Amino acid sequence: MTAPVSITRYAPFLLDTAQGLASVATHLSRRDAGNTRAAIVSSPPWLAAGLESALSIALKGNSTLARQELDGLLARGLLMLEEAERRLGAPPGSTSVEADGTRTLASLLEPARRALDGASLVRERRPALEDVVRGTGERLTAALLAKLLGARGVPSLEVDAADWTVTEGEPGQARVNREHTRARVATLRPSWEGRLTLHAGGRGTALDGRSTTLGVEGADETAAVLSVLLGTPLTLWTDVPGVMTADPLHVADARPVPHLSYTEALELVYLGLPTLHPRALSTLRDADIPLRVRHLQQPDEPGTLIDVHGAGNGTVPTCVVSLEDLALLGLEGGTEEAARPVGPRALQALEAAGIDAWMAAQSSPGRSVAVVLRRAHAARAEEVLRRELAPELERGALQPPQVRAPVTQVALVAEAMGQGANVAGRLFQPLGALGVNVRAIAQTASARSISFIVDGAETALTVRTVHAAFHFSHEEVSLLVLGHGVVGSQLLEQLRTLQETLAQGHGIQLNLVGLADSRRVLFSPEGIPLKQWRERIEAVPEGASPPVVRALLEPLRRLPVPVLVDCTAASGMEELYLEAFRSGIHVVAANKKPLTQPLEVWERLRSTAHLNHRAYHYETTVGAGLPVIQTLKDLVRTGDRVHGVEGSFSGTLGYLSQQLMEGVPLSKAVRTAREKGFTEPHPREDLAGTDAARKALILAREQGLNLSMEDVEVEPFVPREYLEEADVERFLTGLEKLDRTFTSRIEGLRAEGKVLRYLARIDPAAKDGPVLRVGPVAVPKEHPATRLRGSEAFVAFSTERYADYPLLVQGAGAGGPVTAAGVLADILKIAQNLRGR
Repeated sequence: MTAPVSITRYAPFLLDTAQGLASVATHLSRRDAGNTRAAIVSSPPWLAAGLESALSIALKGNSTLARQELDGLLARGLLMLEEAERRLGAPPGSTSVEADGTRTLASLLEPARRALDGASLVRERRPALEDVVRGTGERLTAALLAKLLGARGVPSLEVDAADWTVTEGEPGQARVNREHTRARVATLRPSWEGRLTLHAGGRGTALDGRSTTLGVEGADETAAVLSVLLGTPLTLWTDVPGVMTADPLHVADARPVPHLSYTEALELVYLGLPTLHPRALSTLRDADIPLRVRHLQQPDEPGTLIDVHGAGNGTVPTCVVSLEDLALLGLEGGTEEAARPVGPRALQALEAAGIDAWMAAQSSPGRSVAVVLRRAHAARAEEVLRRELAPELERGALQPPQVRAPVTQVALVAEAMGQGANVAGRLFQPLGALGVNVRAIAQTASARSISFIVDGAETALTVRTVHAAFHFSHEEVSLLVLGHGVVGSQLLEQLRTLQETLAQGHGIQLNLVGLADSRRVLFSPEGIPLKQWRERIEAVPEGASPPVVRALLEPLRRLPVPVLVDCTAASGMEELYLEAFRSGIHVVAANKKPLTQPLEVWERLRSTAHLNHRAYHYETTVGAGLPVIQTLKDLVRTGDRVHGVEGSFSGTLGYLSQQLMEGVPLSKAVRTAREKGFTEPHPREDLAGTDAARKALILAREQGLNLSMEDVEVEPFVPREYLEEADVERFLTGLEKLDRTFTSRIEGLRAEGKVLRYLARIDPAAKDGPVLRVGPVAVPKEHPATRLRGSEAFVAFSTERYADYPLLVQGAGAGGPVTAAGVLADILKIAQNLRGR
C-alpha cells in the first residue's frame, strides 16, 4: 500500500442509535474521499446486549426462543438503518431496506443461529460457541454501515477482521499472532488500496481455522494491530473532545488534555476512564504508534494526542477521574490475638470468588484492610469474607466486616507526580476545608496517581474542588444574592465589571445563580447574565417568602462552591444562615442583625459554621469596606490584649456630624445622606444609634466579651420621641423641627473649640465589668475623629502592643460601592482559600 493510510476506530456507543449511525456515515462520507481508509467498528451496546441475551436463552435449552431473539435484533437493526437513511434525506419508499429487503443481512446471522442451536443442546458455556455468537454482531454492524454509505453513493468494502487477524490460544482467550497476521495483511492490502474499508473488529481466525474473538473490546486491539502493521497513527472517534480533565457531568468547564503519555493513558484506563482497551494501548505504545482521541461532531478540533513521550511535564496533573457506585468494605482486628495478617487473605479470597477490587489499602502489618469494589458485589464480598475469616470472627479477633455504600473512587493522575512537592497537601487541604470526609487513600510506588474514597453524595463537590485546586479550570463560585437595593445592586454591578478580570487574572469564575428580594425569587443553576439581572428579576411574579428562599438551599448546595450572600437588613435571617451551613453553603453577610441576636444565637451561628467547615464572613457589618473585624481578629489571635476600642463606627453619623459642623441644617443633611445611600432604608435606624450599637457589639463579641444589645448604653443622635415615626417621609419632615436646636448646639461647640462626633467606646476592663457606650460626643480638635470627612469612619485599637500609639483603621465607612466591595472581598476570600492562595 503505497498511498497514505488513515485508520480510525469508532467507539461502539456512537452506533447505538439511528442518529449515531447516520452521524458516522456522514463523517466517513466527508473525510479523505479517494484515499486509503480503514474504519474499525464493533457491536453497539444494544446489539452486544441482545446477543448475550440470546445466548443466555439458548443455554437454557430453548433454541426456538433464542432464534426469535436473534431475529428481533435483525429487525431492530433494519429499522435503525431505515431511520438513519431518512435522517440523511432518503425519500419514503427508496431506502435500501425497502429495496433489498433482509436477505443479505439475514445471511450474516446464520453462523450465530447454528451456534445458538449448539448451545441449546450442550446447555453449558463453550467459548468456541460464544465467540461465534458475539462475533456476529461485529459483522452485522459493518454491514449496516456499508449499506447506509452505499445509499449515500459512497462505495465501501466490508472486511471481516477474521480474514486477516490470526490468533492463537484457546477460544475466549485468543491473542493475536503477530507474524501470521502480518503475512495476511500483506496479502490483502493491495485490495484495500484507494478504498474505504469497513472492518468488523474483534474477530479472528485460529491457525486451525476456528472462529475466535479477541475478548472484551477486542475491536480496539484490531485497530491497534492494524495501525502497527501499517505503521500508521490511529484515531479514536468518540463523543467527547478528547481525554477530559474531569467528567463534564461534574465539571462544566472540563476540557480536553492536549497531550498524554501511554503510561498516563493506561493509568487512567485502570482507574475507570476509558479510551482504548489496555491491550490496545500497550500494543500502540510498544510500537511507538501515536493515538489521537477526537470528537465525532467536532472533527476540526485536535482532541488528545497520546504517545510514548507525553507532554513532558510530570509535575502537572493530567486529570481527575471519578468511578461511582462503589462500596467500601472494611475489616479490622478486634484484639491483639489477630497476629495473622488479614489483608492478603481477604484479597485472595475475593480474587478466588471472581470479585475485582478496584482499590485496597491496608495498615501495617495488614491487621486491617479497606477494599473498594463494585456496589453490586458488596453483599457477596461480605459473605465470602465472613466464610473465609469465620474462625477469627467467632473468637473476636476480627470485627465484623463493615460496608459503606455508595462511595466514589476519585483519582488525581500525572506522569510523575512524585517529582513535585506538596501534591497531597494541595489535593486534600481544600477538601478538608469543605468538610469532605476522605474514607480511604492509596498511592502506587510510581506516584503516577493518588486515589481516595469519598461518600457518593460528595462526588460532584469533590471532583470540582480537586479540578479547581490544580488549576485545571477556573474556580467556580455560585452566588445566591439576597437583596438588590443600594448594596446589592452595587455588588451585582461590580461582579459584572470584574467578572472577566477575575477569571483571567485570578482564575475565579463568579456565577450569579440566584437573586431574591422581599417579593420575588429568581434561580437558574446555569447562571443569570449579569447584564440582565434587573430585567430578569422584575419579570418574575411576586410572591416570594422565607420558605421559598429556604427551598433554594438544596439546589444551591449542589453547585460549585455555593455561597449565600445577604445584602439585606432583614430580621430573622439567622435561621436561614444555620440551614445554609448545615447544607454545606458558605455565608457572606452585610446584615448585622443576626450577629447581634442573643448571645446563644451568636454562638450557634459560629459553631454551626465551624462544625460544617463553612465560611461565615461579615467584615462589612462594622466598617463597610474597611478591614476592621479582620484587624481585631488578627490582634486577638496573635495574643495581643485589647485595652480599649474607640471609633466612629457609623459612617452615616460621621457624615451627619461633619455636615452639621459645616452649617448644614439637620433635616437637609439627613435627606442628602439618604440620597447618597449612606443610611439604612429608614434613617431612624442610624439616628437612633442602633446601627452603631450593633457594630460596637459585634466588635465587643469578637474580643470575647459576652455582651448583648441590652448591655449597650445608647444615646440617640436625636431625641427618642422623633424616632417613633415609621413613615420615612414624615420622619424626614419632622426633623425640620430640630434644625434650630442643632444649629444652636453647633455654635456652642465652635465657641468651645470642640467638634461634634458620634462615637462608640468599648472598655473591656472597666471596674464593674465591660462597658460599651454609644452616643454623640464633643471632642477637642486634636482628637483623631476630627480628621474625618464625609462618610469616613475610624476605629482606634488600644492594646498591649499598641499602648502609646493606638492602631487606627480609617476610611470610607458608608455607601453602596465601598460596602459592596467589602462583600465582594469576603466572597473572594472563600474562592482564594480553596485555591490555596
